[in-house]
Amino acid sequence: MRSSHHRNHHARRLLCLTALACFVAGGAAYACTRKAAVPQLPELPAESLAQPASALPETPVQQPAENGVQQSTLTAAQAQAILDDPRMILVNRTHPITEDYPVETKECGSATAINKTLQTEAADAFLSMQAAAAKDGVDVRMQSGYRSVSYQKKLYDNKTQYYRDKGLSEAAAREKAAAIVNPPGCSEHNCGLAADLNSPEHTTLDTGFADTAAFRWLCENAEQYGFILRYPKEAESVTGITYEPWHWRYVGPENAALLNRSGLCLEDAVTVLQRIAAGETVTG
Repeated sequence: MRSSHHRNHHARRLLCLTALACFVAGGAAYACTRKAAVPQLPELPAESLAQPASALPETPVQQPAENGVQQSTLTAAQAQAILDDPRMILVNRTHPITEDYPVETKECGSATAINKTLQTEAADAFLSMQAAAAKDGVDVRMQSGYRSVSYQKKLYDNKTQYYRDKGLSEAAAREKAAAIVNPPGCSEHNCGLAADLNSPEHTTLDTGFADTAAFRWLCENAEQYGFILRYPKEAESVTGITYEPWHWRYVGPENAALLNRSGLCLEDAVTVLQRIAAGETVTG
C-alpha cells in the first residue's frame, strides 16, 4: 500500500501538471510583459543556440470554466514552439546529448571555478544576475559550468576505474560510478546551460548552500534572469537527482516564469507540453 506521502506527492504532481497548461495559456501575458528587471541579453550565434521562435506568438486566453473545469487554450503550435526553444533542452539519463552538440561559451566563473564557462547567453545572464546580487550585498559565484561530453566521459571513466580497482565487476563499477558522476551526455553541464553556484559563506557544493543568503536571494530573483532551481525537493522520483540547491539551470526569463508558476520540474513540464503539442486537451 502506498504511504500517504506518496499519495500526496502523486496528487500534487497531477495538480501541477494541469496547472502548467492553464498557466501557460492564461499567464503567458504576465510572463512576457512582467515588469521585473529582466536583462536584455545578446542573441547567440546561429551555430550555438539559435534564437527560438516566440514561444507565445499571441497572448492566449483561458476559456471560462465549464462545470468547474478550466480548459487551456494553448495551441499545439504554441506548445511545440516552447519545446523547440533550445534553452528548454532536456538533458538526463533518458535524454542524452551527443558529443557534437554545438556550444559557444563565455567565461563567467569565479577564480576558483572548476569549469568557468557557460553558453554565451547563459553567461551574460549569470553576470547580470551576479551584478544585481552584489548591489543587494549578496555574493553569488559560479563554481562549475560547461563540461564537454568528452570531459564528462573522462570523469565517468575515471570513477568507473576507481570501482573496478576496488574489485567490482564492470557492470557494478559503472552503476556505482553513475550514482556519483553522470555518464557522458547525461549531465546538464554538457549543454552549457547549468551552473553550480556557491558563495564565500558556503563554498562547498552541498545542501548547506540552502542556508545561505545567496540561496535565498536566488530563490527570490533568479527567475528574472532566466534561471531555475533544477533539482528541487520532492522531485527526486521524477528527475532522478537528489535535492541540489546549488544547481541552477538557464532556460530564459519567460520560460523560468512559466516553470516556477506551474510548480513543475523540467521533466514534468516537457511532458505536459508534449501532450498539448500532440493535440491533447489538458484540463484542470
